[in-house]
Amino acid sequence: MGNNNKDVKYVGDSRVPAQRTPNIPKDYSEFPGKTEAFWPNFLLREWMVGAVVLVGILVLTVAHEPPLQTIADPTDTNYLPVPDWYFLFLYQLLKYTYASGPYNLIGAVIIPGLAFGALMLAPWLDHGTERRPYRRPIASGLMLLAIVSIFYLTYAAADHHDWSQDERYSAKNQVAIDTNTDGYQQYSAYSCIGCHGDQLQGGAAGPQLAKVGAKLSVDEIRHIIVEGQGAMPGGQFGGTEEELEILVEWLANLGK
Repeated sequence: MGNNNKDVKYVGDSRVPAQRTPNIPKDYSEFPGKTEAFWPNFLLREWMVGAVVLVGILVLTVAHEPPLQTIADPTDTNYLPVPDWYFLFLYQLLKYTYASGPYNLIGAVIIPGLAFGALMLAPWLDHGTERRPYRRPIASGLMLLAIVSIFYLTYAAADHHDWSQDERYSAKNQVAIDTNTDGYQQYSAYSCIGCHGDQLQGGAAGPQLAKVGAKLSVDEIRHIIVEGQGAMPGGQFGGTEEELEILVEWLANLGK
């Protein structure tokens, strides 16, 4: 071989790759129609969905007024108020020994703070690319635990509460208003309805008057109508002295 002038060629073993590349999945940008820009495409679509939901909630709020009960009485210890249904699980949490009494801070702040804080930080704490739930046992298990806990605590709070008391206290606000009386005619003739409601139930511009007679005397009612009080200016009643007396006497008899 030393006398042969032919070039010597070295042939490598094809079974051993010269450069090994890791098995990395393709980027989502290589799949047309499966991805989109965060701004403005994705964010704008999320805002539109949020706006539709918000409008729907506002429509329901206007169409179905919330059931109002009687004015809160701090001396009545028989009534047990509860929060709205979406906070019932937190309300139930405060009933347990480890989250109430001297440990109230744990149930009211620490446990909910850790739970909601972890939910907000989840995108930064979990960098895994796996999307199948059974391949992510820790994240899936924690999420299932949170869902089961919320459903159980909500059910327990609703099951233990005496909902009939809400009906009883709501009935206290139901005062029959006779719209055929002379007093009501004066009440409706001089724009009182605009602030206090057609059934004296009150509103954003004026307080409830359905039981004003149990709280104020005749002179106090007359003084408020003539001189005004708080956000209500004086001189709003444009009737005669006789009509004023009819209105004052009618209001003074309400709630007695």
